[in-house]
Amino acid sequence: MRLVLASQSPARLALLRAAGFDPSVVVSGVDEDAIAASLTDPEPEELVTALASAKGNAVFTEVAGALSDAVIVACDSMLNIGGEMVGKPGTPEVARRRWAAMAGNSGDLITGHAVIRVENGHRTKEAAGTQRTTVHFGHPSDEELEAYLASGEPLQVAGAFTLDGLGGWFVEGIEGDPSSVIGLSLPLVRRLLAEVGVSVVDFWTPPTS
Repeated sequence: MRLVLASQSPARLALLRAAGFDPSVVVSGVDEDAIAASLTDPEPEELVTALASAKGNAVFTEVAGALSDAVIVACDSMLNIGGEMVGKPGTPEVARRRWAAMAGNSGDLITGHAVIRVENGHRTKEAAGTQRTTVHFGHPSDEELEAYLASGEPLQVAGAFTLDGLGGWFVEGIEGDPSSVIGLSLPLVRRLLAEVGVSVVDFWTPPTS
């Protein structure tokens, strides 16, 4: 059985590998802004679930014919800060504004996952769910923030921060699932895999010597 990760995130891939998986990566290429715009005043969990499901469906359409026995795992994460859902800032200017709101405050990192079971090229089961984790942010100095923005790291990650990279210096603490803040909730994925009749141990790879 193959596991297909429908994400280009290096952090998600590294997390799955550290957890014993060796996934194939297929990037969906969906227009996230268009999907979000198609929803009418969605709740945060509804938004990330819709985005994750769209990515999973796109990857299934692309590769289903080549899959005889597989599971597709798709992901989306956004930060709810001050009642606003924010994703990847894309530019230093946007990331700087985000950090002006985040510094010294708390936000909820909401991760959505969609899992599709594929057998003989056909979708047989699917499941989706979300995980919410509260993140408490510190106060980076002006010098620290500018250096962080210049690194490029916060520009392409949800909420303009990471827990497992340079951004970890500016996170005071979390309440909830730390793997979710990295981008993929291991407990949630385990539950969703079980819903489609698969155990995480089915994907564990033997350790290398």
